[in-house]
Amino acid sequence: MRKLMTSMLLLLTLALSGCGYNAFQAGDEQVKASWAEVLNQYQRRADLVPNLVNVVKGYAAHEKEVLTEVTEARSRIGGIQVTPELINDEQAFAKFQAVQAQMTSALSRLMVVAENYPQLKADPLFRDLTAQLEGTENRITVARNRYIQDIKDYNIAVRSFPTNLTAMLFGYAVKPSFTVENEKAISTAPKVEFGK
Repeated sequence: MRKLMTSMLLLLTLALSGCGYNAFQAGDEQVKASWAEVLNQYQRRADLVPNLVNVVKGYAAHEKEVLTEVTEARSRIGGIQVTPELINDEQAFAKFQAVQAQMTSALSRLMVVAENYPQLKADPLFRDLTAQLEGTENRITVARNRYIQDIKDYNIAVRSFPTNLTAMLFGYAVKPSFTVENEKAISTAPKVEFGK
């Protein structure tokens, strides 16, 4: 009986090692690590925003609408509970993406406002903060790209035979990836008109 149990355990171990179970474990951990890096970079951006708003406030106090918009966008980001399970919930993930897009849009408007204030653009603290923000935006792009690649690899394993059988057996499902907010708008070439 003991030999039979040992043989069954060995057979089960061999079967599981060839079915992709360990690959799912590794893939799931890689997705979580990539996601954590995305969140880390978004948090870095959120941490820069209050300082940036305060510097701009000193020069452009009457641009209250834009400053309020940036502050509210940061507040909405803080209102989202970010857990590792967020990447498994398509609706929560879409909400997270929408809030981050609002922040990106608000920061873009803030930078446009800053263009109207030469003294602000010359302020060393403002220049430092905008350089940090630009670097952070680049880091966000890199982290998102890594996450997208890891999600792609994971989702291929979930959907490919024979590993899809293991995925069904153990409850591994396709995870959502980042999407473009307005795909139709970016697929249309911009119209360029030179002075008439």
